[in-house]
Amino acid sequence: MNASPVETIAVKPDEDGIRLDRWFRIHFPQVGYTYLQKLLRSGQVRVNSKRVEARDRLQTGQEVRVPAVVRQPPKSQPSLKPPMGVSKGDRDLIESIILFEDEHVLILNKPFGLAVQGGTGTKRHIDGILMNMADRFGDRPRLVHRLDRDTTGVLLIAKHRQAAAKLGRVFQTRSAAKTYWALVKGVPKPPQGKVTAPLVKASGPDGDRVRRAEPGEQDKAMHATTHYAVIDRVAHKAAWVSLKPVTGRQHQLRAHMALIEHPIVGDNKYSAAEVLADSGIDAKLHLHARRLILPHPLVSGSKIDVTAPLPPHMLKSWEMLGLDPNRFDAE
Repeated sequence: MNASPVETIAVKPDEDGIRLDRWFRIHFPQVGYTYLQKLLRSGQVRVNSKRVEARDRLQTGQEVRVPAVVRQPPKSQPSLKPPMGVSKGDRDLIESIILFEDEHVLILNKPFGLAVQGGTGTKRHIDGILMNMADRFGDRPRLVHRLDRDTTGVLLIAKHRQAAAKLGRVFQTRSAAKTYWALVKGVPKPPQGKVTAPLVKASGPDGDRVRRAEPGEQDKAMHATTHYAVIDRVAHKAAWVSLKPVTGRQHQLRAHMALIEHPIVGDNKYSAAEVLADSGIDAKLHLHARRLILPHPLVSGSKIDVTAPLPPHMLKSWEMLGLDPNRFDAE
């Protein structure tokens, strides 16, 4: 290996447009994101002799300055060998669904059908995969909020304990703005409104669910409020809606839309499994965490604003119904 203190590596044509942090993962997988940030801040890694950021994109022919400390990592650097219990496929999956990353925060585009946490009969889940990727992240990433197994989209992860504590307070003070997109049965009237219905947990044949609290259940009821707005419609049969939860209760959006008789398409827990069944629409839950906006937990004055593209089954439904997901921003 070249023992000189600095080496410059030219960006290849097939690497044109790649982010600098992803380029490092390919060429120097032992360099975690936090370590790369330190190298960038100290100027040890440069592109064409200029200071750059991890998110900057490279161009063919540019020269990346790589110090010897990277090419000959000290023993204190994370091991190249993945820990036991996590497959290369799962590691590659996590890498492929990263929407945003810095040294404090990780945001994923959660796919359909993958649980966020473990439970009875659930062995493969995002929390478990991340727990076994400490060599990649330098610490155990921590979940900040949850999405149901079949809900897709923006999932916020803290990369260390301090970030988790700060982000927890952001959610407690309702300083995070969450927007979901859903396809629902019928067209809600009025086209914009608010659902305020306290919820209680209730067991059923298809697993845990929630329902509207009844008189006398105030002591165990969970206050829940959701704002909705119709973005577009398919005649009187279905509507594309934007949902903005004020609170974050389990199954809140699914239960609230069912309570106003506009359940989310493909929801087998809340009376919508057969909605549009004859239309060719996939019988999967059509609920997507579209956008998340929140103050950065550790960078004063900075804001995180991330949008997740629709998952394949919802994009297919939008195309079949003549809805254009690019016509509107994450409203």
